[in-house]
Amino acid sequence: MIDRVAQRLRKLLSRLGFAQEWYLICLAAILGTLTGFGAVGFSKTLGYVEHFAHDMHGEAGGWKWFAVIGLPVVGMFLTGLLVTTFASEAKGHGVPQVMRALISRGGVIKARIGVVKVAASILTVGSGGSAGTEGPIVQIGAVIGSVGGQWLRVSREQMQTLVGCGAAAGIASVFNAPIAGVFFVLEILLRDFSLRTFTPIVVSSVFSAVATQRMLGENEAIFTVDHAVHDYQFAPIELPTYIMLGAVCGLVAVLFNRLLHKGEDLYEKVRIHPLLKPVTGGLALGLLGVVYIFAEKALFPDALNGQTVPPFYGNGYSTIHILLDPESYRSELAQGPGVMLLLAGVFIALVALKAVATTFTLASGGSGGVFAPSLFLGATAGAAVGQLLEAMSLVPAGSTPASYALVGMAAVVAGTTHAPLTAILILFEMTRNIYVVLPIMLAAVVSTAVAQLLERDSIYTFKLRRSGLNVGGARDLTVMRRVPAAACSLASLPPEPIFASDPLSKLITLHAHHHVPDFVVVEQDSGHYIGMVTSADIRTALIDREAIPLLLVAEVMRTDLPTVRRDETLDTVLDKFARHDVASLAVVSPIDDRLPMAILTRAKVMERYREALDA
Repeated sequence: MIDRVAQRLRKLLSRLGFAQEWYLICLAAILGTLTGFGAVGFSKTLGYVEHFAHDMHGEAGGWKWFAVIGLPVVGMFLTGLLVTTFASEAKGHGVPQVMRALISRGGVIKARIGVVKVAASILTVGSGGSAGTEGPIVQIGAVIGSVGGQWLRVSREQMQTLVGCGAAAGIASVFNAPIAGVFFVLEILLRDFSLRTFTPIVVSSVFSAVATQRMLGENEAIFTVDHAVHDYQFAPIELPTYIMLGAVCGLVAVLFNRLLHKGEDLYEKVRIHPLLKPVTGGLALGLLGVVYIFAEKALFPDALNGQTVPPFYGNGYSTIHILLDPESYRSELAQGPGVMLLLAGVFIALVALKAVATTFTLASGGSGGVFAPSLFLGATAGAAVGQLLEAMSLVPAGSTPASYALVGMAAVVAGTTHAPLTAILILFEMTRNIYVVLPIMLAAVVSTAVAQLLERDSIYTFKLRRSGLNVGGARDLTVMRRVPAAACSLASLPPEPIFASDPLSKLITLHAHHHVPDFVVVEQDSGHYIGMVTSADIRTALIDREAIPLLLVAEVMRTDLPTVRRDETLDTVLDKFARHDVASLAVVSPIDDRLPMAILTRAKVMERYREALDA
């Protein structure tokens, strides 16, 4: 029934003239609206769960300690149950899984991943797991775009654009940041700033933001900034301090990236049932929370006020709100440098605790994003730097540690993602504060430079590159990912098959008559591919001409060369050529990948690539 409706819809769209590229704009508007609805539902449900957990933390007696340790354990157990039972791709922080689908599967993502991701992320973050909502919402939006593309049977290029539309719409909705949503997709996911990609993604992001604002009845920034920060004026004398802040945040970002990936590696090596791994992460997080509460009570006896929610639990937005309020620093300023240095030490401790808590949560198998933890790390690192400068009387009049906390948020996000444009724009849209744009731009660029100097990959691309995927970066890679091997000019196989038992002289004769430089060798009975004899192999054999009548094809054949599928994209094909340093590879049948059908040369791949660049 659904297939018939989809087929009729495609025919109707074709009759109405929607076969051209611009019809993606209409699909983008629909996807953006649907993703906006889904994001609001996700955020509301997560809010209810967080409210329940917060009430548990405020209960008297033993319930509060159960909440500190028990809630993360229960939430992570349920997350592990969902992920291991229904969709293993739903664990982790989401964005790398979307990137993997775009690179290796042309953007095809299963619908159940989105459903499981919603539930798993709500359980993880709502119960206190240290993670955010950007990864889940990107994956949810990408699933909506992918399922829509599969339903309409769009091309590979259009599928990638629709996945990007869904991801941008998710960011636009959950953060009320449509501009940042666009740049997040263009700079991180697709790495393509061409107009035909840019236009539908912008439309999707706008429609998602409008739908979200309409449903919520508001258009407010996530982090409202106090008037003291709004009145802040960037002074040239602060250039060195913000450059230093950018460098510090770049270092924090790299250490966070490495800690998270080291934790993931360790958990992969642990030989326990996959369902128990998230439980151990929740338990470790709970014990960390208990240690923090006792330490805080010892240092600041009146700080808890009946609540036992460690600041590094959940997305940490409530703590960020405090750090962005200049009034939070007034009392410490009045008590002198000693108290300010103590508070700076607390902020530094929170940086370490948040990084460790996020590693426990995500490395063990929890579900959530790394964007909110990056914001928290930036706010606390920036506040620590601001407090230290204030204690040394190096903060000029009109500035406060709150402004350093705000700038630090953008700097750490830029350092972890290697995407300074996205970091600058999303902080602007999340705070609506134009007065610190200049220091944000400076610190974000410095942080990105430091992070790239110390670590080649971002927090999203590290595991992808290590698994063998070419994550690349720029328009040429985007073009190569859009062009399949079948679009290249393929050379035909010789008129008669080559077997391993054939004499080598047969290949020399075929080369003279058909000008075929490389030969595909197949099994005599089944015709399956077993290797190739390259022109370089034949030239090596010709050095000793007297031995040629005695040589068989099997003696010079290479069995380590891969084959190429017709639907493989040029980036993957070129990687195969580069790793094996040959001029030709065999192209196999789409029906049976053991049957060679043609030969693809490196020269034809480069020729098709140049044509695609000029298109």
